Amino acid sequence: MTELELLIDFHMNAQRQGPGSTADTLRALSFISLVGKKTLKIADIGCGSGAQTIVLAQNTKSHITAVDLFPEFLDRLSDKAEGLGLQDKITTLEASMDDLPFGKEEFDILWSEGAIYIIGFEAGIKKWRDYLKPGGYLAVSEITWLTNKRPKEIEEHWKSEYPEIDTASNKIRLLEENGYSPVGYFFLPEKSWIDTYYAPMEERFAAFLERHGNSERARDIVDGEKDEIRKYKKYKDYFSYGFYLGKKQ
Repeated sequence: MTELELLIDFHMNAQRQGPGSTADTLRALSFISLVGKKTLKIADIGCGSGAQTIVLAQNTKSHITAVDLFPEFLDRLSDKAEGLGLQDKITTLEASMDDLPFGKEEFDILWSEGAIYIIGFEAGIKKWRDYLKPGGYLAVSEITWLTNKRPKEIEEHWKSEYPEIDTASNKIRLLEENGYSPVGYFFLPEKSWIDTYYAPMEERFAAFLERHGNSERARDIVDGEKDEIRKYKKYKDYFSYGFYLGKKQ
């Protein structure tokens, strides 16, 4: 298997493919004044296996288009939606987030938890704005510095992994410069990293290695995830995901 295939296999059966929680999704949703007023059209971009998609479907009067590049994740979401009787509220779409087949001003809400980094924060908020109705909302979580200064190891790590990492004030400035009125911001607490993402991940390590014959590629993936967990636990006071809510002007 290729490294990408192994990564998909490792994350496919996870509840979440990144930090977050039901409480975080609901908190972000609380900033959106459209909720409860009409049937909403929502796009969940980079949905993965759809933990947040399910929460949105359960807590809004809406129809959700759940978008991901990998059909394996979309199949998992479809199975979960059907099991919960939500299949009529969620349509899955296999597509790249930088080439979405959406119409101009089609959606009331664009949602993306922990995925906009794939296209880049600034590129994403610019490109996706066209798909929002006037007065529609953007809700995205994005890796964010919590302090203006941080230790060299974590600074160099994130500047290498994702050069667009920045402070919340600079991310909010980008929203304002690109046609959004900021309506809310918060950062994900430690339990949204440990309890719902890293702890379940650690429980999958042994089975994943056994499933792939303890191959070098599989070990490299596990070692990489272990190093990521180490860095988070050591430097959690300096970075997290920030959740940003903006209204299209």
